[in-house]
Amino acid sequence: MSVQPILEQLVTAVVILDRRGHIQFANAAAESLLAGSSRRLQGAPLESLLRYSSLEFQLLHDAMANQQSLSDSDVVWVLHDGKQMTVELVVSPCTLDNGAGGQLLELRQVDLIRRLNQEQVQQHQLAAAQQLIRGLAHEIKNPLGGIRGAAQLLSLKLREPGLEDYTSLIIKQSDRLRELVDRLLGPNQPGQREETNVHQLIEQVIQVVELDKPEEVKLTKDYDPSLPPIAVVEHQIEQVLLNIVKNAVYAVGSQGEVSVRTRIAHQETIYGKRYRQCLLLAVTDTGPGVPAELKDTLFYPLVSGREGGSGLGLSIAQSLVHQHAGKIEVSSRPGHTEFLIYLPYPQPTDPENGRLETTHVEGMQESNA
Repeated sequence: MSVQPILEQLVTAVVILDRRGHIQFANAAAESLLAGSSRRLQGAPLESLLRYSSLEFQLLHDAMANQQSLSDSDVVWVLHDGKQMTVELVVSPCTLDNGAGGQLLELRQVDLIRRLNQEQVQQHQLAAAQQLIRGLAHEIKNPLGGIRGAAQLLSLKLREPGLEDYTSLIIKQSDRLRELVDRLLGPNQPGQREETNVHQLIEQVIQVVELDKPEEVKLTKDYDPSLPPIAVVEHQIEQVLLNIVKNAVYAVGSQGEVSVRTRIAHQETIYGKRYRQCLLLAVTDTGPGVPAELKDTLFYPLVSGREGGSGLGLSIAQSLVHQHAGKIEVSSRPGHTEFLIYLPYPQPTDPENGRLETTHVEGMQESNA
């Protein structure tokens, strides 16, 4: 009995390679995953289908030579059309119909599940970080106020003019620390939202960044001219973009490219709510990528990958976007880092009950629909 009809029925993508790493079989799920028909995939080297792979193909070659198994739960692949995916990969030795050795690859795309899990983790992290910061701010600002007040009283009693420089220094440093704590806390009120042309806002950000960027760093724009205005607190979203674009310029170093793209995202799920339309702001750079040790803590306060950085920019950006019911996603690999900012448009009103039509996603199965 041939196993090929059974493999065709599997939801898991299955690819069989010969000893050279050329595809001998790909089931229907693999055709969908690799965006190619079985005729196009047949005989093609697997490496030739990918623009980028986080898994070194030498590991596959070594496993083939030694007839060993291999598994990786976090493989990032980018196809030549730019499509990026994260897959779970299991590689097992097998025997081909001609009796030669080969490899059987089982591939399962895990982007959506991990994306939903990442959203939940980010939401919990943001809440925990804000609670921690507010507690620390309270503990810090009280003694700071006492230090500043004591320095002011002391300066009134000093008779030697030169000694006032020391009390002035204490006061200035106390004010600097208080300002830092206020920046950590972020704005107390969300602010008044107004209909905003996001492209005008981006142009303001680019004008500021252009003044300070290296000459060899290229800033490009890719706008969707059909975007309707969106109700936001303009200065807050401008601060979000400024922080992220500045980070991107810093990441590329003395030369490279930073691009800003605008699009409409349809049927996007944000923290368990599905929105019909969202504004998508994408900031992409050609830098070396986010260091592996920072990926899980990138939005934490006081965590920075740049020398002399305060570590507040991304934390503040995430907090401001969250106040707009939006989210920030990051994907990064060497030569390509992309920050995606989603800001939901107001939902259409249900004429029967006058309420907003926002879908609540309750489970993983519904989320995958």
